[in-house]
Amino acid sequence: MKQIEVVVAHERLADVNAILYKHNVGGMMFYDIKGRGRVKREATVVTDVYNYGKKYAPEFGSRTKIDVLVADPLAKQLVQDLVKNLSTGSASDGKIFVKDISEAYDIGSREFGDDALK
Repeated sequence: MKQIEVVVAHERLADVNAILYKHNVGGMMFYDIKGRGRVKREATVVTDVYNYGKKYAPEFGSRTKIDVLVADPLAKQLVQDLVKNLSTGSASDGKIFVKDISEAYDIGSREFGDDALK
């Protein structure tokens, strides 16, 4: 089985969710994250009247990280569908990472392996 991590803009969460439903993915987890990519941002000075000082444009951006577990045969098809539907050609579209998962267990149903993903 595979763990697929998708890092996209917050606004794209609904799009990813729709694609996951289309592929009958059982569940997902998502987190708000912060970080930076390879594109260097230019720091601009902004005067803030309330703090009587100067602020700089943030170097770090916000994104959403979505984690899903899927059976091996579904992983490649799901990644291809995500790339096809989320890509606009911009460097800020996001990233997808795929990892191997050796075991999974569903505590409530006591199922394991691919059956635990349902």
